[in-house]
Amino acid sequence: MAPPIKASDGNLDVDYVITYRFTETNKPEAQQGLRSLLQALAQAGLAIEVRNGDNCSLLVFVKVASDQILGHEVYRSRVKDWLYGVRAAQPERETGNASTAQDLKEAERLRIVHHLITSPKEEGGAGIIPKEGQWKNVESVFPLHDKTFNKEWIKKWSTMTFLKAVDLDDIRDHLGEKIAFYFAFTQSYFTFLMFPAAFGFSSWVLLGHFSPIYAIVNGLWSVTFVEYWKRQEMDLGIRWGVKGVSAIQEKRREFQHEKEITDPITGETVKVFPATKRLSRQLLQIPFAAVACLALGTLIATCFGIEIFLSEIYNGPLKSVLVFLPTGLLTTLVPTLTTLLTGIAARLNNFENWETTEGYEAAMIQKLFILNFITSYLPIFLTAFVYVPFGSLLVPHLDIFSLTARPFAENEKQLAVPTTGFEINPARLRKQVIYFTVTAQVVNFAMETIVPYLKRQGFHKYQEMKNERAAKKGGSASGATVDDSPEEAEFLARARSEAELDVYDVADDLREMVVQYGYLALFSVVWPLAPVSFFINNWIELRSDAVKICVEMQRPTPFRADTIGPWLDCLGFLTWLGSISTAALVYLFSNDGLGPDGTPAEIKGWALLLTIFLSEHIYLLVRFCVRLAISKIHSPGMEKERAERFMVRKRYLQDSHGEDVIAPLPIQLAEKITRASLEEDARQGSLRTATPQEHFWSRQRNWEESTRVGARLIEKMAPGESKKQQ
Repeated sequence: MAPPIKASDGNLDVDYVITYRFTETNKPEAQQGLRSLLQALAQAGLAIEVRNGDNCSLLVFVKVASDQILGHEVYRSRVKDWLYGVRAAQPERETGNASTAQDLKEAERLRIVHHLITSPKEEGGAGIIPKEGQWKNVESVFPLHDKTFNKEWIKKWSTMTFLKAVDLDDIRDHLGEKIAFYFAFTQSYFTFLMFPAAFGFSSWVLLGHFSPIYAIVNGLWSVTFVEYWKRQEMDLGIRWGVKGVSAIQEKRREFQHEKEITDPITGETVKVFPATKRLSRQLLQIPFAAVACLALGTLIATCFGIEIFLSEIYNGPLKSVLVFLPTGLLTTLVPTLTTLLTGIAARLNNFENWETTEGYEAAMIQKLFILNFITSYLPIFLTAFVYVPFGSLLVPHLDIFSLTARPFAENEKQLAVPTTGFEINPARLRKQVIYFTVTAQVVNFAMETIVPYLKRQGFHKYQEMKNERAAKKGGSASGATVDDSPEEAEFLARARSEAELDVYDVADDLREMVVQYGYLALFSVVWPLAPVSFFINNWIELRSDAVKICVEMQRPTPFRADTIGPWLDCLGFLTWLGSISTAALVYLFSNDGLGPDGTPAEIKGWALLLTIFLSEHIYLLVRFCVRLAISKIHSPGMEKERAERFMVRKRYLQDSHGEDVIAPLPIQLAEKITRASLEEDARQGSLRTATPQEHFWSRQRNWEESTRVGARLIEKMAPGESKKQQ
């Protein structure tokens, strides 16, 4: 009997695992679907092994059938990169050497194999898209975790404060550039937070809240960070060899063309969808944004009013309990409404009919950012720019919320809205900022670590119930491990466990970081300790995200990217908006942080608008200066790119024309003039008719004769010594 497979043996050269689940499919249909699946994989040049899975499923283990096929696919991929300008050097011509001439990283191998599995058959792939069309029984396609790398990754990061470039390179080599860019961004953000954390703590001790000095410094820091990250993205793109990779866009299967045209340059037939028609569909984003703002804004504003009424006006029984009612409503209704609006956004995105996956994802992120902006920042905006300035005008109308507390009141006096003596609570704004920058971060951390575990356990129970129902209909309810070979048991148990994990989406973590940055840019002037909280949180976040990927999620497919995508535009927007909101907050709360105290008459509109106008234009000027200054800084990435392009040109010249093509030619001086040479020239001149050009250039045979002629002319024309003395 063969020895059992241990974790140290790796993944047995398995590249991907395909989960084929047939819980709700009859036997003949399931068998035919499996046959089609395996046939498509084999025709794409992939080797296959099938094993039993959990809960009416099969695990299809996949790897490339031969090194020759892998080498050919690597060569095709690198040639495409070269044609699109991603690679400076032309790849090796011999397909057999493509995977050995340069180091083939694990991420590149997995990406190419994934392309073989999912790309259309016309492009040489198997054309398998999970849960779509004929592949409805294909539940997931995922690579297995590298347990050795995961263990070393978590152990190494748990003892480090700052990550180095080589640590990010390791992530890129194993998980791909898209995830590596997220960790690089979070690391850069974490490093940059050192200054605002230190300065914020000093401001909290020495300057207090709503300090103009802190506001100015925080604005400068925000602009510098965003512009620095743009340069950092470019350097990393060059370092990892993916600069410009966004130009190689993957076509969407769902894209529906209206007509086919012939490309005037390439002569290829291209399927197109009119840009004007897509633009008209994109205009629907305006009513979508309006509906989202109205729906979420109304819900948040209503709960906000109820919370003010219960906490600052109502004095009846159960007040200590009722004050949690708005929180319960928000916790219940906001996620529900956000899910509904997210579904509408997805349908709208599908209706826009994007041709490429990158365009589709970018458009979806823009729509989701609208929802995230409303749910994350609207409560603080309401407090800062509605409650504090206009509280005295709004309080008399809060009696409509007495319906909430009426069942608990003993008499009408407990529900009466005070007409006099009501005072605005200026500490409310600071408490809200503290909640979103401290408490909400802790809650979010708990949700990321606990909820996935509970979901996985619940899903396992659900699958067991479905398996039992299938068994009653004639299926097999026996355990998945019955047919396992003893030497494979441990390996198959790990594969089955990973098949049930959730799929990791790096966009969720990027959204979390961008929203956090928004709190810092927009509202940290209210509570200068916010950067300190974020600095501590992000150190933990980097490690917890690593653990989440290694333990709680399936290993992500290593897709490529050369940027963090539309989130970079979101950072720029939040920085611009921060220059406006910070200036407005400093102006409104310049009286020791008390604010207008509910009396809008104290606000001078012209002064507020002038403050905002000046702040915004100062931001634009500072951004221009910072961008110019950063462009002058030495860039390792630009140097590497310049060196690569120089070597490409040099090698081309050497291969095409020899090594001495750009070296100067040796110059042979004209022969010495003699009587014989003059006679020969005269004889040759008599044999043919000389042109004016030849006659002109034949008067002086060499440089020595030209020197003698020039000397005679100088002697003849130069003034004498007697004339100089006069």
